[in-house]
Amino acid sequence: MTIEEKIDEAQDLYETWGEKLLGDAGLKDLIAELQQKASASGKASVQLGIFEACKRCEEDEGGSCCGSGIESRYTSYLLLINLLLGGTLPSERLYPNGCHFLGRGGCILKARDILCINYLCARIQKLLPHSDLLALQAVTGDEMDTVFLVHEAVKQFIGHRNDRP
Repeated sequence: MTIEEKIDEAQDLYETWGEKLLGDAGLKDLIAELQQKASASGKASVQLGIFEACKRCEEDEGGSCCGSGIESRYTSYLLLINLLLGGTLPSERLYPNGCHFLGRGGCILKARDILCINYLCARIQKLLPHSDLLALQAVTGDEMDTVFLVHEAVKQFIGHRNDRP
């Protein structure tokens, strides 16, 4: 399935299930927790200089970890979660050689794939003191755990209701 097809499917799922998902107390709490964990992870990336280092690499050196094809890791459910978080999904790629979700200021997604959350290139690993890497791993680990929980809860919620006669 192409990324465009996954985006279309996520938007269809949102139209069908969005209100029901956001109306479920347990899911609503998990989604709010994910919002908080993703925000904390993003703030840590800015504070530790990771955001700026990645931006400089992309703009000045022409290289990016967010290259074309990385978006294939995303499922329709993970894209649906982005819509539940109030995000938008672009219909077109901004950079021909970049990930479909790479915007001018970095990733536009609110809920990212585990690889996108966890990956740090060798340059950044060398740039940060060990204590900062450990602190970052704790924050991003919380985000990854919560992405997983929300992803599974959404799949179960929709799957359980689709199994009914």
